[in-house]
Amino acid sequence: MGLLKKVKDESVDNHFFCHCIIMSSQISHAIKHRDVAKDKFYTPQSLVKIHLEKFKDIPDGSLILEPFYGEGVYYNEMMRMFPNSSIAYTEIDKGLDFFEYKEPTDYIISNPPYSIIDKVLQHSVSLKPKVISYLIGFHNLTAKRIEYMNNNGYFITDFHLTKVMAWYGMSLIVSFSNLVTENIISIDRKVHK
Repeated sequence: MGLLKKVKDESVDNHFFCHCIIMSSQISHAIKHRDVAKDKFYTPQSLVKIHLEKFKDIPDGSLILEPFYGEGVYYNEMMRMFPNSSIAYTEIDKGLDFFEYKEPTDYIISNPPYSIIDKVLQHSVSLKPKVISYLIGFHNLTAKRIEYMNNNGYFITDFHLTKVMAWYGMSLIVSFSNLVTENIISIDRKVHK
C-alpha cells in the first residue's frame, strides 16, 4: 500500500489511477468471495443491438439459435431484426437446456455463462453452424480456446471490445465462422522467457 500512497500523492491523474486499481481490487475480491455464484448478468439492450448489427446481412430463411434466452433481450431483438429468419431459443430456467439441443442451425448468437464457456463452445461446435458469435469476458478468449475452435474448423471473423460498468473487466463480442480458413488475429501459444 506504500507504493500506492506514494503514487496517489503525486498528481490528480495518479490519484484517479490508484482509485481505479483499488476499486478493481475490491470488485475482484467481492466477486471471488461471494457466497453464491451468480452467473446471470443480463445484457444491456444497447449492446445487444451492436452485437446483432454485425449480422444485418443474414440471408432470409436462416435458422438462428439464441441458446441463453435469459430475459429475452437477444431473442426479442432478433425477432425484430430478422423477421424472415427462423429463431429458436433455449433457456434452462424455462426447461429448455442448450446442451440437449440437437437441431441444425445456421447461426448461434448469445451472451453465454462465462463459467461454462468450454462446454458452451464444445456444444456450439457440435451443432455445426456457419457462425458462432458470443459476448464473453475478455479473459475468456484464450489462445487455447481459439486453437480449439480452429481445430474444429472455426476461425475468428470479428472481434469487438466493449465495457459494461456492472460487469467485471472488459468484454468482447467474438465471432467464429467455418466459412473462412484463418483468424483475423494471430495467436502464439509459446511461453516466452
